[in-house]
Amino acid sequence: MPLIDRLGISVPVIQAPMAGVSTPTLAAAVSNAGALGSIGVGATDAHHARLMIDELRARTDRAFNVNLFVHGPAKADPVREAVWLDRLAPLFAEFGAEPPNTLQTIYKSFAEDADMLAMLLETAPPVVSFHFGLPPASTIRALQERNILLMATATSIEEARVIEDAGVDAIVAQGIEAGGHRGMFDPSAPDDALGMATLTRLLVKECRRPVIAAGGIMDGAGIAAALDLGAVAAQLGTAFIACNESAADEAYRTALTGPGAYHTTLTPIISGRPARVLANRFSGLEAPLSDCEPPDYPIAYDAGKALHAAAKAKGESGFGAQWAGQGAPLSRAMPAAALINTLHSELQRCRSDSV
Repeated sequence: MPLIDRLGISVPVIQAPMAGVSTPTLAAAVSNAGALGSIGVGATDAHHARLMIDELRARTDRAFNVNLFVHGPAKADPVREAVWLDRLAPLFAEFGAEPPNTLQTIYKSFAEDADMLAMLLETAPPVVSFHFGLPPASTIRALQERNILLMATATSIEEARVIEDAGVDAIVAQGIEAGGHRGMFDPSAPDDALGMATLTRLLVKECRRPVIAAGGIMDGAGIAAALDLGAVAAQLGTAFIACNESAADEAYRTALTGPGAYHTTLTPIISGRPARVLANRFSGLEAPLSDCEPPDYPIAYDAGKALHAAAKAKGESGFGAQWAGQGAPLSRAMPAAALINTLHSELQRCRSDSV
């Protein structure tokens, strides 16, 4: 059965999970409008993830996606972490705050979270997706035995082949344009930085699994282009940040329409892993900190969150993790259902114009 039919969606759009931005309300609105809504639970624990799933199920009877982070275990390095905090100390001082004394691994990888797996097997969400890698084969089998459709992010043909060999149902081709964290399995490995179009075409040609295109797609024309490349659907994230139902604060929404939207940058300094963000004061530290290696992900994010909190308390929003893709200037503020309807109409016009 084609993937779109298995998902039961009428619009070939997947709203990206966007941990910290996507909400059950947003995901439900997207699903109810005929696309696939998503929540990201990689930055929370099993208890709170269950609450999000329960709320989402109360708002929709349609399919939805639950996304997990499957990163390698963080390696604590007290010396590197102390140097990092020392380099950030002047910024904390600017806002009358002290940096943390130590940094913590602020959330688990799904590969190490037995409680999260048990919760997913019990609640059996329709779709589960993986970012940063794959869980053990036994976990994949257990989820599929619960009739859960599985998707995973690939940034290269090599990662896509690993996903395919593991028996995962669909591959999300994440181009370099995409906002948020780059889904590389190994962030220390060379990155060919393939764009959405090239990566999608390669995966469609060389893989047997359905491919979902992601990265820089903001409107119906972008979705049509992805489908023309052979993708079965397009995944959009930045397009949904300005929706009423997202958790983005006003500073984030304002920045999305400002000059920083035209200058997104891929940086590891906020969380310890490469992630694309709107140009702001935090991303501007890339050059000054280039001689200093950030702590492992997500340990570095403990420092990033503390700095943002200190700055925000003094009215400075430029240290927020304002994730966004290169298509950010094409953002449109409207309710999620209206956006899905708009995207669908634009896609249909593109289709009719090409006939």
